[in-house]
Amino acid sequence: MEYNINFPALFNTMGKIAIIDMGTNTFHLLIAEKEGGVTRIIHRDYEPVKIGMGGINEGVISDAARQRAVSAMMRFSDTLRQQQVSAVHAFGTSALRNAKNGRALAEEINSITGIAIRIISGEEEADLIYSGVKAALDLGKDTNLVMDIGAGSVEFIIGDASQLSWKQSFEIGGQRLLERFQKHDPITPLEIKALDDYFEEMLQPLFATLKKFTPTVLVGSSGTFDTLSDIFIIRNRIHRTFEQAETPLTKEAFYEIYGELVRKNRAERLQIPGMSAIRVDMIVVACCLIRFILGKHPFNRIRVSTYSLKEGVLAKL
Repeated sequence: MEYNINFPALFNTMGKIAIIDMGTNTFHLLIAEKEGGVTRIIHRDYEPVKIGMGGINEGVISDAARQRAVSAMMRFSDTLRQQQVSAVHAFGTSALRNAKNGRALAEEINSITGIAIRIISGEEEADLIYSGVKAALDLGKDTNLVMDIGAGSVEFIIGDASQLSWKQSFEIGGQRLLERFQKHDPITPLEIKALDDYFEEMLQPLFATLKKFTPTVLVGSSGTFDTLSDIFIIRNRIHRTFEQAETPLTKEAFYEIYGELVRKNRAERLQIPGMSAIRVDMIVVACCLIRFILGKHPFNRIRVSTYSLKEGVLAKL
């Protein structure tokens, strides 16, 4: 089955559309339906494909990861048929755009499933993330730094409710950091110091931008921030709904959780209520990055958006 992925024409007056975010750690599927001018999300699914594992810093997707990717997309394809989806837009991000065999994998998936994959740049990824966050949160007039920590890349966006002022994607995602720096579990102080030195070197363009725009709010987009918020919610017995677009997290709670994560090994981290099994490996290095950013600039508060790239596509439609 060949799916139409002409972006401007995806949503006309009615029907179902699927958005697939082929992330470096997880593939996500979102299906939405538009009827009578009203759009609603009717199905969500994900698969922890980990296409970056074992090759991301060498610029290759391993054969095992390739097989997991094909298997996940075949399963998604079955769901699309069952749901009678009429249009699909599939995005490849950091691992696919940087791997020598990323394009070949996208073509293989297309030949098997009929799903055409658009491999997007980091700048395009940042733009879609900003659209997703704006759909979830009222950013108001505050200057916000949006931070999306993927397994392959990290996107930083500065903006408010009315405009995006600056954006940049850095290829320093969680899987890259994990394989390059964290050789012990729990992580060691020397490994944390090596991470900080690396962030200091790689994020120079961000530091200059923080001084220029002076954002007051750090907005975490999905991923690691979702898990941190889940832990906070359980500890504080806060009620939340599944489709809640913004979830709570405080700076004080982040530092408390961070202190635990760097002291615990994988098995101990998994015992933390709210911990996600698909994020338990990368969450330590990801939180080292969050702690580093909070130490670089005086943010008043943290907000968490459960929406990201795939919801950003839906918002643009």
